[in-house]
Amino acid sequence: MKVGLSGLNRVESRSTHLLSGLLLWYGLLWIWLAIDPVNRRDWLLENLLALALMILLTLTYRRFQLSGLSYCLLTFFMTLHAVGAHYTYAEVPFGFWLKDVLALSRNPFDRIVHFAFGALLVYPVREWLMRLAGVRGVWSYYMPVSTILAQSGLFEVIEAIVAVLVSPELGNAYLGTQGDEWDAQKDMASALAGAVLAMGITIVLSKDARGGGLSIPLV
Repeated sequence: MKVGLSGLNRVESRSTHLLSGLLLWYGLLWIWLAIDPVNRRDWLLENLLALALMILLTLTYRRFQLSGLSYCLLTFFMTLHAVGAHYTYAEVPFGFWLKDVLALSRNPFDRIVHFAFGALLVYPVREWLMRLAGVRGVWSYYMPVSTILAQSGLFEVIEAIVAVLVSPELGNAYLGTQGDEWDAQKDMASALAGAVLAMGITIVLSKDARGGGLSIPLV
């Protein structure tokens, strides 16, 4: 029993250190990017949903702790979002660089983040569904992808409502459509593609783990 408790304490200690490191990274980055954003009002709108997610994760931490991998994926996504909120998604310098290099017609950073929304968040969603709803088998791969697509559509609707009610004049900057009438649908397709790719990788890694070739926290 003592050995078991000792091992458990070491695991909990590593988990605490990981979460502390992730919080420190995101907190410092968020503060730095909050000092002088390109458009303060757009930055405030962009951070409404980010703040809601952080509050949710904080309130549910004691009762429902995600795996270290899930918290890393969430932090990576929140980092990308923080950068997009600072510059506005249509004006992120890295996106302009990609636009020039790849000869694109628009700044692709917002598409990259929507792809990342699916690719990075589908695993934490799978973990939620498996542990809270008991989803198993093929449904444990299909339902997370379906949930990501549903949430992506929901966020597009919420963003449109927020833009209209809170600050209509910031609509284009906040939504980042860049003149594309099909922007919302393409954003959702990007999130879907990211989620499908991530679940495909998860399936492969899960098979390898069951075969004894890997030791990763695949739920």
